[in-house]
Amino acid sequence: MPEVFYGHLLNSQLYLKRMDYNFRSIEKKWQGFWAENQTFKAETGGNKPKYYVLDMFPYPSGAGLHVGHPLGYIASDILARFKRLKGFNVLHPMGYDAFGLPAEQYAIQTGQHPALTTDNNIRTFRRQLDNIGLSFDWSREVRTSDPDFYKWTQWIFIRFFHSWYNKKTGKAEAIDTLINEFEQEGNARVEAASGEVAVFTAPEWKAYSEKEKEAVLQHYRLAYQADAYVNWCPRLGTVLANDEVQDGLSVRGGYPVERKLMRQWFMRITAYAERLLNDLEEIDWPEPIKEMQRNWIGRSEGAMVRFELAPGSVANGAAAEPGAGQMQERANPNIEVFTTRPDTIFGCTFLVLAPEHELVDQITSAEQLGEVRAYVQTAKNRSERDRMADVKTVSGAFTGAYALHPFTGEKIPVWIADYVLAGYGTGAVMAVPSGDNRDFRFARHFNLPIPAIAKDRDISEEAYEGKDAIMINSGFLNGMTMAEAIGKAIEAIEKKGIGKGKIQYRLRDAAFSRQRYWGEPFPLYYKDGIPHTLGEDQLPLVLPEVDKYLPTESGEPPLARAKDWQTAEGYPLETNTMPGWAGSSWYYLRYMDAENAKEFAGHEAVDYWRQVDLYLGGPEHATGHLLYVRFWTKFLYDIGRIPVKEPAKKLINQGMIQGRSNFVYRVKGSNTFVSYGLKDQYDTTSLHVDVNIVQNDILDTEKFKAFNPDYAHAEFILEEGKYICGFEVEKMSKSRFNVVNPDIIIEQYGADTLRMYEMFLGPLEQSKPWNTNGIEGVFKFLRKFWKLFFDDSWNFRVSEEKATAGELKALHKLIKKVEDDVERFSFNTSVSNFMICVNELTALACHKRAILQDLVIVLASYAPHICEELWERLGNAPGSLSYASYPRFNEAYLKEDSFEYPVSVNGKVRTKMNFALDMDQAGMEKEILSAEAVQRYLEGKPPKKIIIVKGRIVNVVV
Repeated sequence: MPEVFYGHLLNSQLYLKRMDYNFRSIEKKWQGFWAENQTFKAETGGNKPKYYVLDMFPYPSGAGLHVGHPLGYIASDILARFKRLKGFNVLHPMGYDAFGLPAEQYAIQTGQHPALTTDNNIRTFRRQLDNIGLSFDWSREVRTSDPDFYKWTQWIFIRFFHSWYNKKTGKAEAIDTLINEFEQEGNARVEAASGEVAVFTAPEWKAYSEKEKEAVLQHYRLAYQADAYVNWCPRLGTVLANDEVQDGLSVRGGYPVERKLMRQWFMRITAYAERLLNDLEEIDWPEPIKEMQRNWIGRSEGAMVRFELAPGSVANGAAAEPGAGQMQERANPNIEVFTTRPDTIFGCTFLVLAPEHELVDQITSAEQLGEVRAYVQTAKNRSERDRMADVKTVSGAFTGAYALHPFTGEKIPVWIADYVLAGYGTGAVMAVPSGDNRDFRFARHFNLPIPAIAKDRDISEEAYEGKDAIMINSGFLNGMTMAEAIGKAIEAIEKKGIGKGKIQYRLRDAAFSRQRYWGEPFPLYYKDGIPHTLGEDQLPLVLPEVDKYLPTESGEPPLARAKDWQTAEGYPLETNTMPGWAGSSWYYLRYMDAENAKEFAGHEAVDYWRQVDLYLGGPEHATGHLLYVRFWTKFLYDIGRIPVKEPAKKLINQGMIQGRSNFVYRVKGSNTFVSYGLKDQYDTTSLHVDVNIVQNDILDTEKFKAFNPDYAHAEFILEEGKYICGFEVEKMSKSRFNVVNPDIIIEQYGADTLRMYEMFLGPLEQSKPWNTNGIEGVFKFLRKFWKLFFDDSWNFRVSEEKATAGELKALHKLIKKVEDDVERFSFNTSVSNFMICVNELTALACHKRAILQDLVIVLASYAPHICEELWERLGNAPGSLSYASYPRFNEAYLKEDSFEYPVSVNGKVRTKMNFALDMDQAGMEKEILSAEAVQRYLEGKPPKKIIIVKGRIVNVVV
């Protein structure tokens, strides 16, 4: 990573020598003190109110932190320190999301164990975090790769495996209660979140073999196995979640991803869909995050409708092909569709199946088989995200099969198209070209029947919105509102026995298997092919040693390479590992009781800390981590292990600190570079240049020649003797040469300056560009603040004199402003007000303890090192500042008792005079007329009148 050096260091060192503000020694001193004395260690319990502030824990990459990463950490630290000063018992922990693909990819390339690289990266992160002066309780540090941590991830997984979701009670329950009901009554009266299960009686259940019973239970367990199409990345050798795939490529590495049918472990998050949706109203989270979750969950009310296949539509050859015919054999299977607009059913002119639909092979005719399979092959390599986003491409294939319209009995064709997703609804839709944009475009493209209501309109593809779909030729829905029509249609569908009303969700169960090494091992073994969980006394199941971190030659996951990867009884253990989001779905609970060896967190700890009061992290986790952590929290609440059903009361998404990139302009076909203002006179190509060698957009041409061997003999066309670079605000990244290392900033200016400057850049929740040129102002402010405590010879000088009204006013304005700002997370405005207050006190030559001691406390959350040093020099116990009391605001000090009036003569200001606000008009007039500046213009004459506007102006009319 290029290290950025901005050229102000010499000036800064001169200031330090002159002002005796040695921030390096001060910051090192107090960081050592905090660590040695565990100043920020939180204790569970006590009389203080609790406050739990949490950052989304980082993945410890080898690159370390750049200045954009600490933004949220600094903000949460200011809040944590402020809450301590306000009398709260603060829990502010930190740990590492230590499993993940980057460490494993590095291990594959180098042969080095992922644990070693992860540990090295963590050491770098810890050093950088400590250098910033963050008040973390490091006694509670967690690492998801630590067996002492993932033991409890395994324990929670076992609870999921042994639970089902009872819709009658609206919560998860032990699987034993379900088995007991099967043994007593069968499953006819069971209301569960489950897959499709045939009805059976109690005697039939008892007659099932152990394998058959487990096959049934897999449809009910909250952690279960199933065959499903997943995002398979051959280069990474693993399944990826939808949010890990973009434009058909893996987000990590940019490798091709294909859809593949695989046996996977899943978490039945769909059981909690309604609660995940409804409970969003109970939490103070950003509305965009909540809206993304609402859309991801995708609640829809409608009807499930069965379309019978027309006679002869079961394939006469396709089903006999190897691997075809995945569903249970039956003479003439139905196609089930879910529709949110059952009132449009008379407008249905064709059906569309997802390419992965289980019926495709069975119903495709011999004539259409080649075309259909070619289309399926193409479609499976597109991610679901890409298919959902692509609203312009029209593609599909006819299966050769027909279905019967359930009301008219007419034959309608059955097509496949990738705009239909296998995982949403039933993987089949009834196409209504008069009421759905995609159906309309599909029908027009393939010349399929379009109802007259759509044909008769002059509808362009761009203008078509499909907002007013109606039920065509129904004969009994005319004149109704849409809601009435939908209700009437569901009633007719149920009466006819071809379907029923249903609530459907777009949310799908979460794939939970990864074919990787560096992840939590599943606590599972297989006996006669049946999965069983390990006993709690066998946890943690620790990752084994393997010779390579690659899949086996037969395609099995890396754990299959391990010797003796089996139980003591010889049963094989699961070779997949859990995904990265497993540990991050509950880590906030482990912080509450991090050293507990008997439970993931004891009841006393979770009852006290309960949930996170403020959670800070990026918005990119909206439908990944933030949804999964809510799901796991609700499950643990259901089984009685925690007292809350949401992980965090309030969430803030900090914005991104962007880089300020610089560019040079190379004349094409040459090694000549043109300055920015002259570039339009030449045919040039712009290139990123390391901001390390640019100062105020002026390029150091000699350093540029050394920057890259290709530029060693570069020539420059200058402007007034300088090479001016272009600039642009972009994401901070090594490839753009705009990464700013906080270590360099701290070395040059100090951690307190970095902390305050990151807050000063702008509102916390907005993205803003980094510009090191502006940091000097914050550094000068801290020097000015330091100077308040010293005389001209740099001797510490604080007087015991009584504070003046002006000094108290300056201080108490700040006390109130900072308190309000921190409570509403407006940290940038506080920095401005610190500067204003220090300027006012400097102008008043204030060196008084009555003012400065409280000022130190108010500033301490933002600039803790300098404030700790001054607090100690003020005679207080070392380190006690963190638990001092925040000053109480006194409004009386802000009330004005006098006002300085501009005094005009005939409308022109001639002087200023100060009068008490309660002074009567006669007294004011007497003093005004006696003032020398006024007498000069009266020339001995009495004024015609004196106009006094209280608290504003005085005008003497001559």
